[in-house]
Amino acid sequence: MPEDLPLDRVQRWFQAVITHPLGVAAGSQSEGARAHLKDPLESVVSRSQRLSAADRLNVYANAYYARLLECLQSDYPALRRALGDEIFNQFVLEYLQSYPSQSYTLSELGARFPQFLAETQPSEEPGSPPSWPEFLIDLARLERAYAEVFDGPGSEGQPPLRLDDLAALPPDQWGEVVLDVGSGLRLESFRFPVHRYCSAARKETFAEFPDPMPTHLAIYRQDFVVRRLEVTPLQFRLLDALRRNMPLGQAVATAVQSVDSSDDSELARLQEWFAEWALLGFFRGVRTNESGDRSDS
Repeated sequence: MPEDLPLDRVQRWFQAVITHPLGVAAGSQSEGARAHLKDPLESVVSRSQRLSAADRLNVYANAYYARLLECLQSDYPALRRALGDEIFNQFVLEYLQSYPSQSYTLSELGARFPQFLAETQPSEEPGSPPSWPEFLIDLARLERAYAEVFDGPGSEGQPPLRLDDLAALPPDQWGEVVLDVGSGLRLESFRFPVHRYCSAARKETFAEFPDPMPTHLAIYRQDFVVRRLEVTPLQFRLLDALRRNMPLGQAVATAVQSVDSSDDSELARLQEWFAEWALLGFFRGVRTNESGDRSDS
């Protein structure tokens, strides 16, 4: 390498060359690389006794993609098991060509992988039942949600809402109660019960491909462990309304109206639901909508 080349330019050129999806030769001729150095490849990197300049750079390029592949294998273990290593790795390499790494942190590398699977799935007849590709997309969405909840804000160190805080409110104020839902709570709907397959696959036990079934999950982090709770459509709509800071009375009415057929017996269990959700740390505090007074645990 010529001694008069600035190190920062060489570093940027090196990155553009080894990260190019079509390989080192194409990378050295790319606009990204030539924006920093226009010198021929061999004038920047010298050959060794056994390897050409391109061969030497290929060592780094192969290691770069191997590391990214390893990262996505770690992020999507259940999807990898469903597809098998060969097909999964092929999808990853195609994904990296469409959505190359652009963040300083590898936690963002797989953020658009579910989107990529949706963009590349085979077209189907409108109204056809959920298919194998849609199962894979749902599975990728779930595993991405797990990763984002793990890396996101949690409730650790923040005392949850106590049931005594709710019991202390006068009955005539219950309709105006606003519950502060923790920011780490994630609500997701799927076409398949992918959480069951995912749990078995991650435990490396027998994982059976499930039949289609609309599934609603509340995903949260507790004691630095990501957990999920399967909820009914009514529970899902109620939690979603509460997360949008609706008073309890309005949230219940909105949830009931948004579900095609709600069982009245479900509403009789409201107190049980809130007791369970409070114990799981879904709520951080309670206040009344009229006064704005807040009661935090």
